[in-house]
Amino acid sequence: SDDRTRINKLVSELPPRPRLAALQMMATYGLPQEATADKFVWHDAGPFKRINVTKAEHHHDFPLPHMDYLEHTIDYRVPADKAAALSAYDGSLTFDRTRGEMSARCDLEGHNILTLNLAHDIVTGKKDTEEARQAFGHTVVEDFKGKYPADVVTLRVDPSKKGTTYADQPVIPGSPKRAATVTDDSKKNDDAEILAFVAVVDMNEILAADQAAKEKVNPQVMQYAKKLHQEHGTNLEQTLMLGQRNGVTPILTPAVDTMRVKGATELATLVPLDGDQFGKAYLAAMIKGHTEVLAMLDTKLTDAESEAVKRHLTETRQHVTQHLEEARKLQTSMKD
Repeated sequence: SDDRTRINKLVSELPPRPRLAALQMMATYGLPQEATADKFVWHDAGPFKRINVTKAEHHHDFPLPHMDYLEHTIDYRVPADKAAALSAYDGSLTFDRTRGEMSARCDLEGHNILTLNLAHDIVTGKKDTEEARQAFGHTVVEDFKGKYPADVVTLRVDPSKKGTTYADQPVIPGSPKRAATVTDDSKKNDDAEILAFVAVVDMNEILAADQAAKEKVNPQVMQYAKKLHQEHGTNLEQTLMLGQRNGVTPILTPAVDTMRVKGATELATLVPLDGDQFGKAYLAAMIKGHTEVLAMLDTKLTDAESEAVKRHLTETRQHVTQHLEEARKLQTSMKD
C-alpha cells in the first residue's frame, strides 16, 4: 500500500540503530500509526500504551554504555513519594503523574520491559533504588548469556489497570471544580455554574489579551489589550473570592467547558495574523465576544439565586459594556 511504501522509505532513511529498532517493532506490532522523518509511534501495541522510535540517539551508560532511541510507555500511577527513588534508579525512566504514564527508554525492548518491571518493584516496596540497579545489571548479564530472564520477556505490571491518571489538586483559592468530581448534589446549583461561566469568560479574555501583547499591534490596541488583561484578571479573582464567601464552588459543567473550547477555537483564528491584520481581527473578535457575553449575563442574571451573585453579574456587565464600547471606538478610529 501507499502507506507502507511511505513508512518503509522513512525507515530506510533512519540511522542504522534506530532503523533496526523500527524494523523490529514493525515485525512485532505492524505499521506505526504515526511516522515522520524524526519519530515513529505505535499506539496500544501489545501490553504497551505507546511505543516510540526516534531518529535522535542519546548516550546512556547504565547498566553499560549504549544509545537510547526506543521508548515503551504503559499506564501506571507513580506515587509522589516514590518519584525521587525512581529518578535515582534510572535516568531514562520517566513518568507523567497527570496522564498516569511511565516510560522506559533504551535500545532493546527487553531492557525496557526490565526497566518497567524493576520500577514496579520500587513502587511496591520490593526493592530500593540500589537493589533495583544491581538487579538490572545482573539480569542484563543473564540476558546476554542467552538465559532469557523472565523480567526481560514479560511485563509484570498489569497493563489493563485503568484509572492511573492524576489531575492533582487546585492551589488557587476558590478554583472551579470539574462537574464529575462534585459529589454533593446540594452544591450543584445555578450559582455554581454561573460563577464558572464568568470565570471562563475572564480566562478567555485574558488569553486573547496575552496573545495581543505578543503581536506588533498599534499602541492603542496594545493599551486596550493590556486594560482587558488587567480588568478581566481582577474580575476572575473577585469571582473566585465571591464563591468562597458564599460557600459556592464554581462548577465546570459541559456547557461551561464548551465556552472555554469556543474561546480557544476563536483565538486560534487570530494567531496566524500579524500587525494591523491581527489588531483589526482582535477588535472584531472583542466586539463579537463581548456582545455575546452581555447576552449571556442578562440570561444568567435571571437565573442567579443569591443577591451577591446578582450584584457581581451586574458589576461584570458594566465592565463588559465599557470594553465593548471602547472596542467599537477603536475599530472606528482605525477605519478613518
